[in-house]
Amino acid sequence: MDWLNYHHLLYFWMVAKEGGITRASQKLHLAQPTLSSQVQKLEKAMGTKLFDRAGRSMVLTDAGQMVYRYADEIFGLGRELVDALEGLPTRDSLTLTVGVPDILPKLVVYQLLKPALATEDNVQLVCYEGKLTELLADLALHRLDVVLADSPVTPATHIRAFNHLLGESRVSVFGTSELARKFRRGFPKSLHGARMLLPTQNTSLRRALEQWFDANEIRPLVVHEFEDSAILKVFGQHGEGMFAASTAIEAEICRQYGVKMIGRIDDVKERFYAISVERRLKHPAVVAISDAAREQLFQSESGSR
Repeated sequence: MDWLNYHHLLYFWMVAKEGGITRASQKLHLAQPTLSSQVQKLEKAMGTKLFDRAGRSMVLTDAGQMVYRYADEIFGLGRELVDALEGLPTRDSLTLTVGVPDILPKLVVYQLLKPALATEDNVQLVCYEGKLTELLADLALHRLDVVLADSPVTPATHIRAFNHLLGESRVSVFGTSELARKFRRGFPKSLHGARMLLPTQNTSLRRALEQWFDANEIRPLVVHEFEDSAILKVFGQHGEGMFAASTAIEAEICRQYGVKMIGRIDDVKERFYAISVERRLKHPAVVAISDAAREQLFQSESGSR
């Protein structure tokens, strides 16, 4: 193609960004047939399909993903140009848009993301929280750069994405000083009949703990269940029961919540992944996250195996 129609590129970009013709047409105040026709003209001019249909959704092709990345940069620079002309400060930073499942421990999320803030790229984080399936859908539409998760994406999700293992950690059991004095002796058998706070059934940690309890014939008294791990820890902080969490952040949990480590469960592992649409991580901030996780956060746990 000899020249690029930027109106068509804008329409394509909005469709990709909004996840479909309907939402994009509302944002652009255009009729759906008109918008669809403009995107088709761009595809014809470029000589390649930019979208595939997946049910009612529109999914970017490989070529579409490349065009979207360029379009995102083009229109991002356009916004900066307008800001500069209006005398507003422009950001000299790199944006990292991250999806965080609501069941992922917030202390782990912070420890994973912290290295991105230490890079020379002046990274601005944009974090979205939600259900993993919803975040993966946004990842496929390139609304997110990466999704953090405690389980890998599987073929059953029908989303083309790649798992990058950041590391794994054993699990420690925590409680107040009073509970620690009572249950450290004889751990882990001392957990039999003890008051425990557990994650809800939809978490990988809960499933792993239940398998371990069954294998060791331990039956704790499950007094409360929480999907939000931060709320679970607050209840543990106030002595409502003992709780399990990643050994990799053991010191931070004890410091922040004023609890004691009661014992470690070597046979239960929590694994953490960065999920991206790229087979090889390219975003500088995501590379920094991956390197730091393997070389620092989970290094001692790797040596313990």
